Amino acid sequence: NDYKSIVLGFSGKINELVNVEKAYNDKIEIIRRFTGGGTVIIDKDTIFSTFIMNTEDAKSLPYPKEIMAWSEPIYKDVFNIDSSDLKFSLRENDYVLYGDKKIGGNAQSITKNRWVHHTSFLGKISPENMKYLLIPKKAPNYRNNRDH
Repeated sequence: NDYKSIVLGFSGKINELVNVEKAYNDKIEIIRRFTGGGTVIIDKDTIFSTFIMNTEDAKSLPYPKEIMAWSEPIYKDVFNIDSSDLKFSLRENDYVLYGDKKIGGNAQSITKNRWVHHTSFLGKISPENMKYLLIPKKAPNYRNNRDH
């Protein structure tokens, strides 16, 4: 199945983040989600994970950095299960392997006492898929201005 879609955070500017003409010509659906976060292209190899939590149950302050720090040990246990060489970690706002290889982006929706934290883990990176995305103006320092 070659189905794929582009998903933008609620405040993402489509013309700054998506090659709209290529997406339109290739009939790629563009979806805006209710949470923040960046832009991701999803396909059959994308794995989604979502936590819906009461702040008091998670014992985490209801702010993005604190929520990501709360989730890091959970994912660390999953990704380091077979090999300590993977070196899963939270780096700036992304989940990475080997120190700088982004494997997952995340977004949150936060209210007073509850929050949603979801992640899109990219199972395989298709260079062809990356042609639909533009380089965002705001990127993590560890990317060092590299392409997708």
